[in-house]
Amino acid sequence: MPATSADAASETALPPAARRTLITIATYNERASLPGLIEAIFQFAPHADVLVIDDNSPDGTGQWCDEQADATPRLHCLHRAGKLGLGSAVVAGMRHAIDQYYDFVINMDADLSHHPRYLPAIRAAAETADVVIGSRYVAGGGTENWPLSRRLMSRAINAYTRPLLGLPVRDCSGGYRCVRVALLKQLDFGSIRSHGYAFFEEFLWRMKRLGARFREVPITFVGRSEGESKIDAREAAVALGVIFRLGIVNWLGI
Repeated sequence: MPATSADAASETALPPAARRTLITIATYNERASLPGLIEAIFQFAPHADVLVIDDNSPDGTGQWCDEQADATPRLHCLHRAGKLGLGSAVVAGMRHAIDQYYDFVINMDADLSHHPRYLPAIRAAAETADVVIGSRYVAGGGTENWPLSRRLMSRAINAYTRPLLGLPVRDCSGGYRCVRVALLKQLDFGSIRSHGYAFFEEFLWRMKRLGARFREVPITFVGRSEGESKIDAREAAVALGVIFRLGIVNWLGI
């Protein structure tokens, strides 16, 4: 059911400026991009807190974050033992948002593909939605610096996912999202099957089953200019398999 519980009512009673927002960033070897990203986040969302979830990056990402956090109270770093999957990192951030009584949690990529200038619009849209997606595929959205192969793959995954899972959004695979924590508390995290890139589609499907209200805010996704993309053909194939199995569950009404 939608977030109409006492938690949601209490949250709504607060003025927007008083509601606590956590921005989560999963990292692995993002030492080069993280300083500029953090600086821009605090420029566009000065009242938000930031949680970096680092999977023991050998390039010193976690160490840099710890050093900065000592002088920046709104910046925190969660250290994990190793590469445990993007989906599990996002879940760790969501659990932290629940445990620390935040009202909204926004996830974004660490590689500067999700520009922080969209944070105010995404956060504002969450006043009337439970899940807000920074969308490449609504009017005003788009992609830059992406090879044709990646654009075609992304379009194909979204065209494949929407009918299988019955999702009422155009961008099912993007990771730039804001979620209302009052509804997030109702999610059974243990039921999530994917810890990789299919997590983003599966998460929307599970939120849909909870009655979430969705909105999409146009963004321009910029392909990374530093480092390497973490997704490969094997990961994409695994994601398609997970989505297909969830689609069977969805259509059979299990």
